Amino acid sequence: MISFKPFKSTYLFLFLLLNFQLISYAQSSELKIETAAARTGLYVNLLKGKNIAVVANQTSVIFKEMYKKKQEARHLVDSLLMLGVEVKKVFAPEHGFRGKADAGEVVKDGFDTKTGLQIISLYGKNKKPSATQLKGIDIVVFDIQDVGARFYTYISSLHYVMEACAEAGIQVIILDRPNPNSHYIDGPVLEAKHTSFVGMHKVPVVYGMTIGEYGKMINGEKWLKNGIQCDLKVIPLKNYNHQTKYSLPIKPSPNLPNDKSINLYPSLCFFEGTNVSAGRGTEMQFQVYGSPYITKSSFTFTPQANEGSKYPKYKKQRCFGEDLRTAKNLNKLDLSYLLKAYQQNTSKEFFNTFFTKLAGTERLQEQIEKGLSEKEIRKNWVQDIISFKKIRKKYLLYK
Repeated sequence: MISFKPFKSTYLFLFLLLNFQLISYAQSSELKIETAAARTGLYVNLLKGKNIAVVANQTSVIFKEMYKKKQEARHLVDSLLMLGVEVKKVFAPEHGFRGKADAGEVVKDGFDTKTGLQIISLYGKNKKPSATQLKGIDIVVFDIQDVGARFYTYISSLHYVMEACAEAGIQVIILDRPNPNSHYIDGPVLEAKHTSFVGMHKVPVVYGMTIGEYGKMINGEKWLKNGIQCDLKVIPLKNYNHQTKYSLPIKPSPNLPNDKSINLYPSLCFFEGTNVSAGRGTEMQFQVYGSPYITKSSFTFTPQANEGSKYPKYKKQRCFGEDLRTAKNLNKLDLSYLLKAYQQNTSKEFFNTFFTKLAGTERLQEQIEKGLSEKEIRKNWVQDIISFKKIRKKYLLYK
């Protein structure tokens, strides 16, 4: 009698192997996020035959797989020109077209040495493109990597670009990019009276949306001047959802050099409004904090002038604080660092006027000064975040 056991064993082995390969392939496929910029087939034909302006910086690149799995990065502007698109000028946000300028430094207009294109700064006095600067433009393409924090000014630049284009009757196309902090929503919601360039909309500090979704929200909620709306199109990402981990291939600004700094940024940026340094002037920006006014610490650093921070807080002064480079990644806005630094501070002047702009409310400073715990402070955010989530849901492109 013929035995089928070997056949059954072989069949089972092949079946399991095939399923393992399919699962592995599916898992690896999920990780291969395709940015909208790389999906040229979805938007290049919309641009051809038109006069185009691009809002871009050093993150506006398209990565292409090359020989032996090597990747080549090509700037969006260069790619569009190669594809026959008539790019007429470039608008650059905070930190400039090449991303070298300090935070808050005025970026001057000029010309790109590679392409000869005119570069117009959207930082300093000229935050909003003028009618003259947009004259003759048919479409503005916006492609900038955001990090998902309200006080990160690229979303403010987006607001003003959309507003200017709405007034001029020009279409805006956003090439969407992942938000590395899209996995949670947290923090106080901005109060209208504290509106500034580091906080323009009634959203929490961490809002959990891509820049494309955020643009749709600005438009849909009529947050532009006089409630006008922009002719807006968003080119979506591929293989992305809000829980997808994303490691930025290019640092989005000089003082966010790696994934850890980006993860900690929403929590540590509050120190910009205090007498504590968040590590500018070191190679550990937004991964450490410290001050000459904190004495109970064995960890120290001494800020020096460097790229992106020519005049760092406490230049050449020894700062005492905490090293967070090996801390667990955050899934919430963490106030413990701020509270600890306040409690250990020997100076009576911990806060400066910038703190309220960053927080978007006066209450946070008042609560800290009254000695409230993090748990007590967070209770004040709950209802506002619930209300925001209802608004946010209307504009989501991804789960």
